Amino acid sequence: MTDQATPLITLERDEGVTTLTLNQPERRNSLSMAMLEALSEQLEQVAADNATRVVILAASGPVFCAGHDLREIRGQLDHHAAQLALFQLCSKVMQQIVHLPKPVIARVAGVATAAGCQLVASCDLAVAADSARFATPGVNIGLFCSTPMVALSRNVSRKHAMEMLLTGELISAPRAEQIGLVNRVVDEQVLEQATTQLAQTIAGKSSHTLTIGKAAFYRQLELPLADAYDYTAKVMADNLQAEDAREGICAFLDKRAPSWSDR
Repeated sequence: MTDQATPLITLERDEGVTTLTLNQPERRNSLSMAMLEALSEQLEQVAADNATRVVILAASGPVFCAGHDLREIRGQLDHHAAQLALFQLCSKVMQQIVHLPKPVIARVAGVATAAGCQLVASCDLAVAADSARFATPGVNIGLFCSTPMVALSRNVSRKHAMEMLLTGELISAPRAEQIGLVNRVVDEQVLEQATTQLAQTIAGKSSHTLTIGKAAFYRQLELPLADAYDYTAKVMADNLQAEDAREGICAFLDKRAPSWSDR
């Protein structure tokens, strides 16, 4: 068992990159109420941390995340309110990731299933070890992965999402990359290095610009085409008023590296 003093989520900071690590490997890093509450709290703190430019979401042990804690669910089968609270909290955490004003990269080693797969899909980017596998297997136990479906169906095509949801079968990391669930698949031995390198590349950009771009990306996805163009035209015009946009344009034309003020 995990010692009571051992945090469910560990945090490491390095040059603008903050790594949040699910830290209950003996429970397969399952998303219990306690784990979700801990993750939600850490996301709130990171959102307000000006030193954090990019977030990496990782996990300790051989399993990235096995989804919800079925032992916890079984203990509350007759308590509808408790079950609803669990899924609502999970939904809140997934939306925190989407709305976090910093890019979030999932670093996936091992298996990510059900709400664990949802966690990967909710991140802005994902780098997976070549040995990683993914599934939404709720259908196999009579509990359809309805909330994981929300994030999954917004990352992959309808038919690929439905295949995963209806069969519950594990897919390989290369297949996950092929259908758009992850961005890159790398050798497990260099997973941490590859993810950090990607994070540092993004961290080298203006954090103000990244915040504007991430928010606009998700907002325009929900709009009709004409409305999306109207919205993003205003976003770009507003963006041009920022100090970093002016600095970046001048730096490009002057053939020098930009000096970001993050404003």
